[in-house]
Amino acid sequence: MSTFIASDGKSRPARVAVVAAGVVSPLGLGLAETLEALRSARDCIKPVTRFCVERCRCKTAGQVADEHLDGSRAGRRDQRLHRASQMIIAALGEALKQDRQFRPELTVIGTTSGGMSYGESYYRALDRGGDLRRAPTWIANYPPQKPIIDAQQRFGLSAPCQVIANACASGTNAIGHAFDCVRSGRYQRVLTGGYDALSELVFVGFDSLQAATPEKCRPFDRDRSGMVLGEGAAVLALENLEVARARGAAIFGEIVGYGISTDNFHMTQPDPSGAGARLAMERALRSADIAAEAVDYINAHGTATTFNDAAEGKAISQLFDDVPVSSTKSMMGHSLGAAGAVEAIVCLLALEHQFLPPNINFRAPDEDVDLRIVANESRPASLRTVLSNSFGFGGTNASLLIHRATA
Repeated sequence: MSTFIASDGKSRPARVAVVAAGVVSPLGLGLAETLEALRSARDCIKPVTRFCVERCRCKTAGQVADEHLDGSRAGRRDQRLHRASQMIIAALGEALKQDRQFRPELTVIGTTSGGMSYGESYYRALDRGGDLRRAPTWIANYPPQKPIIDAQQRFGLSAPCQVIANACASGTNAIGHAFDCVRSGRYQRVLTGGYDALSELVFVGFDSLQAATPEKCRPFDRDRSGMVLGEGAAVLALENLEVARARGAAIFGEIVGYGISTDNFHMTQPDPSGAGARLAMERALRSADIAAEAVDYINAHGTATTFNDAAEGKAISQLFDDVPVSSTKSMMGHSLGAAGAVEAIVCLLALEHQFLPPNINFRAPDEDVDLRIVANESRPASLRTVLSNSFGFGGTNASLLIHRATA
């Protein structure tokens, strides 16, 4: 690992602070609305209104409220932008309200779909001989880097952009990569996070795989029957801790560890032994140089699919002893590339406000998985270190460790 020369002249890895965070998700816009939804265990999964789901088994999703994405919030020129651009503009705007001095040297964002629905519109128009007058807008807003460019332009930022597309681990991979960039001493300030907007193609794809449920989303429940999709965007401003303190920045938390692995088992199923998930968590612990016993809460990937929850549950129970676990996807759905970033903010809120986020819709424990689920309501807790997991198709596994901010 590269080292950083600290102010005392000693060589060691830099510490990485979170100095600002912004989020828009089905739970709400900004940290205050998100916190209130988490504490009240609000179910924010609703019937899909974006496109027709009449022929799908699953008819619900976690959807961002349109009023949070009103183009007029950022000026009429932004009304033409894809929903994904409007989401990341909203999230970045919330973050920059907290730290107006933050100017990133690099931006690293995770996503899976980009402006997928505009791509759908374009190819449908071609196939059906439809009106192509909007084709330039559809094509221009389709690439995955476009929402990030739009957001940076909106707020006068010009940092180089890196896009990570690594299935459902994308958001956590982006934060982990940004963490490594600051920790190495190569950068002092990196903007990071993830985004994804609901897409009909992706929604129908998960439905056709029978991975999506027509029922409630019940992570880790004995009778779980599948996932529910969501959408959202979240950004975190990471900064060298010493530099942040020297300029008097507020510290929301400290990222201390990051681990990744790849199962190489199956394109859509995790290794049933949980070996890949366990390896990512072990590597995060090693990266942070802490023991498993130091972890006070785990925000699990927990999609509520039979195979994913079983594999992750085995990995957690093998590595940790009686640690509280919840999947907040039960409240807002699975936002794919945004999930790890949104859930990292959930973890920051849990640390700051000292509570355990709930795993709602939980009725009965799975006899094959020994976990201490934070069932159905939030609870006060003393938290110093939390772990956030993101696991995706192709066996892509990523874990983050976050410390509570200290004086």
